[in-house]
Amino acid sequence: MNKIFIDGQVGTTGLQIHERLSDRQDIEILSISDKNRKDPTVKHAIICEADIVILCLPDDAARETASLASDTSARILDASTAHRILPDWVYGLPELTKNQRQKISEATRVSNPGCYPTGFLLSIAPLVNSGLLRKDIRLSISAVSGYSGGGHKMIEQYELRQQQSPTDLWNSRPYALNFGHKHVPEMQHYASLTYAPLFLPSVGHYPQGMLVSTPLAKEYFNKKTSLDDIYTCLETHYSDNECVNVHQPNTDETRQNGFLDPQTNNGTNRNDIHIFGSDDQMLVISQLDNLGKGAAGAAVQNMNLMLGADELTGLKV
Repeated sequence: MNKIFIDGQVGTTGLQIHERLSDRQDIEILSISDKNRKDPTVKHAIICEADIVILCLPDDAARETASLASDTSARILDASTAHRILPDWVYGLPELTKNQRQKISEATRVSNPGCYPTGFLLSIAPLVNSGLLRKDIRLSISAVSGYSGGGHKMIEQYELRQQQSPTDLWNSRPYALNFGHKHVPEMQHYASLTYAPLFLPSVGHYPQGMLVSTPLAKEYFNKKTSLDDIYTCLETHYSDNECVNVHQPNTDETRQNGFLDPQTNNGTNRNDIHIFGSDDQMLVISQLDNLGKGAAGAAVQNMNLMLGADELTGLKV
């Protein structure tokens, strides 16, 4: 039986991972008491027992635990941003390239992607890697996420607002207005872009679910490119990937009276990619659960690959 230690088991992502693993017969979840969760000696002893340690911690704490594990045989899966673009860590987005799954399955150190980068990279990276989309353009990204993406503190703030001012909710509030969002480096790095994209995220007054939108103009491409060309590129890349579904351009089948709902894929490990516009102005949108494919679901998918199990065990697509 595989032994898994979730360091940060009471955080939003940790709880979601635990929920996805709780019924598994092939998994034993190791735990640490509340009073000992910051005790390095106790934590090191638990790490020594584990096959995989999943880090659901702030960046500095994740670095500390990773360092604690350096003299053990435990493999590390880090859900923080601490190690995402380091060369000795494998990026845990199985669909990114054709050999990414093998890299993850063989790795001792895997960094789980951020929720926003997951949506962005799944919709954009294949266009760059295929040579369709130029690397030397500065992309703009607009995204909205449920408030669960901000962790316990933000969840408490939004739920309190819901209780105290139900007719005056915060709806959609942009943040990171200085373009300094911590997810931008991995977006640029894994999309192989020359310039950091301009990223404008916002938080909606609903618990979970997200849309990540990237507009594309015709001059962004290396050659004349149509909506159908974008669809063919993405559909070909994801033809063998159950978690990613690419929709025909300008389809109405996924819209509700013309609107896309960021909550459609909640509770799943699914990412839908939508393509809209004309041959002059195009828009690619990823639709996913920020706690699913954007966090805990992705962690379980990576853990499964690292253990040699079916990668979708315990996940809903």
